[in-house]
Amino acid sequence: MSLVFTGVCSHGPGITARRDLATPEQRDTFYAAMGTMRAALREARPDAVMIVAAEHFANFFMDKMPPFAVGMGESYPGPIEDPDWLAIPRRETRGAPDLGRRLITEMLETVDVTYCEEWQFDHGIIVPLHLLDPDNELTVIPANINCQGPPLTPLHRAWAFGEAIRRAADAVPERIALIATGGLSHWPATPDSGKINFAWDTDFMERWLVNDRNRLLAYTNAETYRDGGQGGFEIRTYIAAAAAARGQGTLHCLLPIPVYATSGIVATMEIA
Repeated sequence: MSLVFTGVCSHGPGITARRDLATPEQRDTFYAAMGTMRAALREARPDAVMIVAAEHFANFFMDKMPPFAVGMGESYPGPIEDPDWLAIPRRETRGAPDLGRRLITEMLETVDVTYCEEWQFDHGIIVPLHLLDPDNELTVIPANINCQGPPLTPLHRAWAFGEAIRRAADAVPERIALIATGGLSHWPATPDSGKINFAWDTDFMERWLVNDRNRLLAYTNAETYRDGGQGGFEIRTYIAAAAAARGQGTLHCLLPIPVYATSGIVATMEIA
């Protein structure tokens, strides 16, 4: 069929674990925006949702760190974190082994993809999934870009990954939705946790909303680390989404929420 929906959003664990420690205005604005995206996703009627995230050493570690990974499992348990701490009950998310295999096969024509028949969801996937699919009805194909263990996946390769997602989605008869999740600026598990460079976040989203490939790929790792922290490397997931959608974006929320340790970001992009 084709790619039928593309969106991006934050995935910090504080979004659910510290939900009500944000001010009511911050919390309600962000959660309302996620509700808007949830409704739009439902209206797109996807047969499966590919969630492109940045994994947090839950499934991949320094002994094996693929630049890209895509799931083709029967189902996926999560959260891997303490559900009481994350404030998300454990769930088993339905996978799509045959569809995942067909998408991966097509993507392998241009990018090197590690396939995974087993995958435990950490907060990078389960937080947005909890808000976008509270009744656990969606079929999900997880994907990961190495944003955590140097050498990091180069930005132009993240763009190529997004192009491969689009080509693969257009090659199968199923309706595919794409959700990319990540920071932007944040300094997790450091003394600077809670710090947000909102000017940097705003500048990045301005580039993303107009799908300016050259400016999206202009960041160096040193600049990103300086201005966006190690969490800022998750711009790769947003870049892949822009490459897949090829259109212009609509911003639903861009709000610094320090108690969530990240900005509250929700945006969608038209499929060109």
